[in-house]
Amino acid sequence: MALTKEQKQVNIKDLKEKVDKQKSMVFVDFTGLGVAKMTELRKQMRAEDCEFKVAKKSLTHLVLKDFDKEIAEKTKTLEGEIALGFGYKDEVAPFKILGRFSKQNKDLKILAGILEKEFIEQEQAIVLSNLPSRQELLAKMAGSMQSPISGFVRVLQGNIKGLICVLKQAKI
Repeated sequence: MALTKEQKQVNIKDLKEKVDKQKSMVFVDFTGLGVAKMTELRKQMRAEDCEFKVAKKSLTHLVLKDFDKEIAEKTKTLEGEIALGFGYKDEVAPFKILGRFSKQNKDLKILAGILEKEFIEQEQAIVLSNLPSRQELLAKMAGSMQSPISGFVRVLQGNIKGLICVLKQAKI
């Protein structure tokens, strides 16, 4: 059933608000993905303060033209049924969620994305989806910073332990 002009205007306004509010956006092809799977995906996205929105290509193009004309032109070439994943707090979260979901469901394919108002191609979007989470990266960084200090402490303890062993031997 075709949308009326008023419905299209409401959809455009809603999509424009989401595009203006987002920190990152992922374009996916969801051809063949069932309603149950899409509902599951929406729940996963909401849990991470993200959103999954299905929109017609023509309406998406109109909204993106106001956002950035170059990006709008690049998104014209995307194939399949297009849906958008929006990230509102964490820029990488929608890439990660959609990447994980696409590994479990072959019907969902990451096509491209927008990060910091820059268009990123499919390869870069897939790389972003495979990045470790922010907490994992912070834990690795903390471990890297702690490693030299703990090594230095072990070296200092080695000298003291050696001195104690010599003193024990001298006592006997």
